[in-house]
Amino acid sequence: MLKNHCTLVTGATQGIGRAIADRLARAGAAVVLHGSEPPEIGQRIADELSRETGAKTAFARADLADPVAAAGLVDQATGLLAFPDILVNNAGIQFTCPIEEFPAQRWDAIIAVNLSAAFHTMKAVVPGMRRNGWGRIVNIASVHGLVASVDKAAYLAAKHGLVGISKGVALETAAQGITVNCICPGWTDTAIIQPQIEARAAEFGGDRAAGIRDLLREKQPNLTLLPPERIGDVAVFLCSEAAAGITGVALPVDGGWTAQ
Repeated sequence: MLKNHCTLVTGATQGIGRAIADRLARAGAAVVLHGSEPPEIGQRIADELSRETGAKTAFARADLADPVAAAGLVDQATGLLAFPDILVNNAGIQFTCPIEEFPAQRWDAIIAVNLSAAFHTMKAVVPGMRRNGWGRIVNIASVHGLVASVDKAAYLAAKHGLVGISKGVALETAAQGITVNCICPGWTDTAIIQPQIEARAAEFGGDRAAGIRDLLREKQPNLTLLPPERIGDVAVFLCSEAAAGITGVALPVDGGWTAQ
C-alpha cells in the first residue's frame, strides 16, 4: 500500500509512536523512527522493527524541545533513508496540576515538544512534498485537542493548537496532493497516562484494574483502554489513497468520549 514511500515518525520508540511505525512498515513504507534515547538503544529498536516487518528502518535522535534540532529532523531523516513524504508528529509529554500551581518551565516544555516541534517539522517537510506533488502529514493530537479536562492547561493549549495549525496547513497544501490530518485518541494504553492510572488505583487500595475502570467511566463510554495498534491502523488509512480526499480533519478515536 505504501511501498516506495518513506515516513518519519516522532516519538516512535514506544507507545502509540511505536505502533504507528509498525503499521506503516507493514504497509510497505520505509520508516525513520525518532526518539530521545541514546543512539545504540534507538538503533536497536529500529533494527527490531526491520526484522519484524522486513521494512527499511533507521533511528534519528533529536531533542524536540530544541527548535534547531526539531527543524533539522527532516534533513536528518533524508540523510538516513530518503525524503520523508509521510510525516507523523506523535511525540508528546504531559504534566497535570491546577493552573495556579503550574510551573512555567513545564508549560514551556509541553508547548515546545507537543506543538512547536510539529510546526518546525511541517515547515521543513512541506516544500519537498509540494515539489513531489504528494505528501501525508498525520499529527497525533488528542481528545484534549477537541474538549477540555481539569489540570491540563499546557496539554490543552498544545493539542488545541495542533488541531488548529493542521487545519491551516491543510488549506495551504490542499491543491498540491498533500493531506494534513489529526488523530485524536482517547484513553490509550501507553506510558503517558500511567501516572493518572496509578493515582486512581491508589484510591482503590492499589487495584490497577479498578483504577482504570474508574478513570474510563468518567470519560470514555466503551470502558476500554485503546490498544496503540488501533491508532496505527488509522494512521495507515489516512496515508493511503483511500483517504486522498480527507484533509484538515481532527478524527476522534476515543471510544465515544467526544460523542457525549
